[in-house]
Amino acid sequence: MTSLLPPRAAGPRASDRPSADGRSDRQRPLALVASLGGVAAALAPLLVLAAVGVIGWFTADAGAHGTPSDGMRIGALAWLMGHGSGVTVQGADVGIVPLGVTAMSAWAMWRLGHRVGDAVSGHGPDADRIADGERDFTVPVAVALFFVGYAVVAVVVASVAASVDTEPSTARVVWWSLLMTLAVAAPAIAIGSGRAAIWAALAPAVVRDGVGAALSVLGWFLAASALAFVAALLAGAGDAATTMSQLHLSAGDAVVYSLVNAGLAPNAVLFSGSFLLGPGFAVGGGTMVSPGLVVLGPLPLLPLLAALPGAGATAGWVASLVAAPPVVAALATAWWQRRRPTLRWDHGALRGCGGGIVAGVAFAALASVAGGVAGPGRMQHVGPFVPDVLVHAITAFGVGGLVGGLVMTWWQRRHALESAG
Repeated sequence: MTSLLPPRAAGPRASDRPSADGRSDRQRPLALVASLGGVAAALAPLLVLAAVGVIGWFTADAGAHGTPSDGMRIGALAWLMGHGSGVTVQGADVGIVPLGVTAMSAWAMWRLGHRVGDAVSGHGPDADRIADGERDFTVPVAVALFFVGYAVVAVVVASVAASVDTEPSTARVVWWSLLMTLAVAAPAIAIGSGRAAIWAALAPAVVRDGVGAALSVLGWFLAASALAFVAALLAGAGDAATTMSQLHLSAGDAVVYSLVNAGLAPNAVLFSGSFLLGPGFAVGGGTMVSPGLVVLGPLPLLPLLAALPGAGATAGWVASLVAAPPVVAALATAWWQRRRPTLRWDHGALRGCGGGIVAGVAFAALASVAGGVAGPGRMQHVGPFVPDVLVHAITAFGVGGLVGGLVMTWWQRRHALESAG
């Protein structure tokens, strides 16, 4: 970011002098930095999963069957599934995305993207020239090259790990890589390069605060959904233990199977949020899990499913959980506005309501990728009822955010009047 400051007068070979933090002022080639950043962001979680696959292969039967490459291939397939590839297991399609793997890849993208942004911040015009309206393509070019590096690794991994039995979709992996680059790496590069701060300064304050309120509402609701899921899973801990015992797994297999469940935990959190909002979700064709009614059928032996409530009509206190989303949205908006005070009623209302609506759309988008095909037959329909979730999320978060924004505006106006008096 310091590279965006106007250039200083330099003597001979000034570009070779180290800066205050020990780094050279010489600019690194943008193409090299951005593309290698994309490659590194793809390889970091891939190597972790490959190592986990090898450890799982060895602990399963002390390496008596297969080779270490089989474990590495399993890790590569897990990485591909985290990018929406889907696989074929014993002739049955499995398209559900383990969002735990996706989250790990997104974290690597964010960290590497931020470093790429910092490295290319000196390219293009400086801050004054950008403020004067000069065109700056540094961030778009860096994002495009970052994606190219990431996609190259994705295509190579899909080609190496694919087989007649698994058949991961390379096209879907590339598409997911593009979406993740735009949603995660692009903001990280913009922030790291300092351009995001310049662009944000051009937006109205109410818009910036609305985005902050939306992130606050979304974060608070995801935390509440995770808390509800953990509480339900603890309540069904006995059923989860019974499920594990029925599988008759060895110690090594149990560890690997637990990691698989951990990879699906973010999916379960989004299922939990859809439940709190009211529409709920399906765990197979003809099923419904909602605060008012639970209809279940035969379920796979998955410990995470121990968090499901019993079939039939739910208790009254369970149905009352639909009040949680607007309350959470109101509290999250008030907490955000407490740090960004305003005395204008319209700003408080726009922050809260607008931020809540944006958070509702964002949650529905996340819920749309939480489900998918989980097996043959009735298990081809697993996941939240996304259209209904979208409507309920926009309504609950919008109303809750509006109330929270107005209440906090009233409190801040009252506090200002008392201080003035």
